Amino acid sequence: MTDDPTETAVKDAPEKKPTGPPKSIFREYLESFAVTLVMAIFGMTFILQAVTVPTGSMQNTILVGDYLLVNKFIFNPGGNPLPFLPMREIERGDIIVFKYPGNSVNPRSDRERGLVKYQINYVKRVIGLPGETVEFRNNQVFVNGNLLPETRVIGDANDDISALETREFEPANPDAKWTVFYSEDTMRPVMEGRSITRSGYNFGVQGKPMVVPPNSFFVMGDSRDRSDDGRGWGFVPRELVIGRAMFVYWSCDRGASNGSMIGCITHPRLSRIGKFVK
Repeated sequence: MTDDPTETAVKDAPEKKPTGPPKSIFREYLESFAVTLVMAIFGMTFILQAVTVPTGSMQNTILVGDYLLVNKFIFNPGGNPLPFLPMREIERGDIIVFKYPGNSVNPRSDRERGLVKYQINYVKRVIGLPGETVEFRNNQVFVNGNLLPETRVIGDANDDISALETREFEPANPDAKWTVFYSEDTMRPVMEGRSITRSGYNFGVQGKPMVVPPNSFFVMGDSRDRSDDGRGWGFVPRELVIGRAMFVYWSCDRGASNGSMIGCITHPRLSRIGKFVK
């Protein structure tokens, strides 16, 4: 039996080599970097964002020196058109990151502190939803005339960056989903049964209940006496909300690190890393 000449010709035919010059190592690294960069930009634009916390307005829920990952896609106005994605409306109690809307009542205050609206990110807790009436009275929050369940704790610190030293003021509220902190000085009148007159606030305080405008939110910091929030400058429009704070991906002791990046790396707070924010 003779071999098929066509089969022999196919076997003997040389393999085709790829045309064009071979990729250099530099080009391969460059392409890998470009793909990684595009994915990072996409993620930072639509999915996640990293923020740091420079002030104590949310202590001890969030500490100065915490680095947070922010979920940017969870909030979807008007419902969830993609049911396979965990999207929902903004709810009371959510800790949100948003662009500072500016102090429309006292713009001079922003200028004196070097604040420019829309240029700095704030982290606060949502207290009032669109259409609700909010009032802050005697260190308690009322929404639509009803007391908002919160556990109040006395918390003080010797400086603006240290965690608050806390002690119990009243039994924990079984209906409360979060804890808020007040200095002993501001809680003393409450303990003595006296009414508190708050100055320096313009919105939602005693004698000034405010209705939250449509498509806006009233926010406050958990460290109530250290927070520059909606009581002073008003409401957060929906379009300024970046997302919900998820968890602490890094944390460092700002006092020990002297504010430097290297010091932040060498003085981590390991117990904070991976902690979910709620």
